Amino acid sequence: MPHPQLKIFNSPCKSVCRIDDRFDWCAGCKRTKAEIKAWSTASDGQKQAILDRLPGRAAAEIASYEA
Repeated sequence: MPHPQLKIFNSPCKSVCRIDDRFDWCAGCKRTKAEIKAWSTASDGQKQAILDRLPGRAAAEIASYEA
């Protein structure tokens, strides 16, 4: 019986590692402190949920500079 395909999620870390006080997420990867801390033990579903939130945060950050 074949094994189910594994999903491998690489960390979205950009090696910037600085929490932006305006947004309370990392300036590089856009994850919150809690998301960064949970990453290594998060399930595939949890990791995907985190990854799904990042583009919206990046867009919010860009919009804040344009305002």
